[in-house]
Amino acid sequence: MSPARTAIMRAPRAARTPVVRHHTRVPYRLPDSPPGTTAPDDARVVQVVDRPGIIDLAWGHPDVDLLPVAALRAATAEAFDRYGPDALSYGRDAGPPPLVEAIRDRLAATDARVPTPAEIVVTAGASHALDLAATLLLSPGDAVLVEEPTYHLAVRVLRDHPVDLVSLPFDGGGLRTEAAAETITRLRGAGRRVRMLYTIPTFHNPTGVTLEDGRRRELVALAAEAEVTIVEDDVYRELAYDGTTPPSLWSIGAPGSVVRLGSFSKTIAPGLRLGYLSADTALAARAVASGVIDSGGGIAHVPALAVATYIATGAYPGHVEDLRRLYRARRDALLGGLAEHLPDASWTQPRGGFFTWVTLPGGLDAAALLPAAEARGVSYVPGRRFYATGDGGRSSLRLAFTRYPEADLAEAARRIASAVRDARRG
Repeated sequence: MSPARTAIMRAPRAARTPVVRHHTRVPYRLPDSPPGTTAPDDARVVQVVDRPGIIDLAWGHPDVDLLPVAALRAATAEAFDRYGPDALSYGRDAGPPPLVEAIRDRLAATDARVPTPAEIVVTAGASHALDLAATLLLSPGDAVLVEEPTYHLAVRVLRDHPVDLVSLPFDGGGLRTEAAAETITRLRGAGRRVRMLYTIPTFHNPTGVTLEDGRRRELVALAAEAEVTIVEDDVYRELAYDGTTPPSLWSIGAPGSVVRLGSFSKTIAPGLRLGYLSADTALAARAVASGVIDSGGGIAHVPALAVATYIATGAYPGHVEDLRRLYRARRDALLGGLAEHLPDASWTQPRGGFFTWVTLPGGLDAAALLPAAEARGVSYVPGRRFYATGDGGRSSLRLAFTRYPEADLAEAARRIASAVRDARRG
């Protein structure tokens, strides 16, 4: 065993418990630029744009201060020690076996069925997995069903394909399955091909809602009967705050009826761009044989080996437990702030994930309110952005509670309430 791995395995729990603090990024400066100047936008090294003075609840990202930098650094060094130049070579097409086994071990602890190795394909995150599934499953002109509201960036991935998006209604219990059945019947009666249904049934983005158990079983039965493939975005599975995570649609569905998308972006680090899909062996084999993999071997080979090595140390379950504890407290602080400062609004009570969905009182327009909120030092995403085909969400907004400590989240709720009060008086 290498010294790096020994150091990680023997670290006491207190030593790896995250310390919550405000993270200060060091601005990147172009080598030839004068001291004190920062790089233009196209030279930034991260996606997030920090705006001093604004508690920005728009970004659905992990807290950067909770990313396991030291542990990943040690695991990456050990991976290079263990695999040598093979770590930098073209990887096994479906992904390195150590990571495939690590994924299976985690799903054994968090889901109702464990995929076989032949049912897993490592991908460059969930977005790549969605694009790959769309490439394999869809033909030009196909109808793709999406719940509304839904993850707005998944919509962008789907719109990269020549398909038509068709919305399905959504309520406090999640996707309305009876409406899905009616929509499939209506579209096919009009001669349309319905091949895919994209959904986030567990700790939904943007609402935080979890699909009811009865609807889960209705939905997978519908998919099997109608021969529509469900693409299940399951990236928040590890982050349950109240009780256990419900079984995935993939785990209870008939083989071939569901493709599940998973990711390490929410629990380890988004910069890894590392995820996976689980599917029936026939579709997984098609994914492995796809041109993009055939042209360069396994996807994200170096981060895959680093993450597999990190998980093998045994530190990962404790890290996830720490995230659950901290994010649960942050969720509660934000919801408590809303209850104190904005009691005439309504919001969801997420059992896990990153988000709550707020509906403003009096029919206020969330997009129109945003400049006033930002003038008070808080930001969010207006709800209309999460409607792919309709015009809903006008009075709603998405709040992410993962990036800030409890006091900031309570203050964010107070600032939103201040903007709401002034708007209603005006």
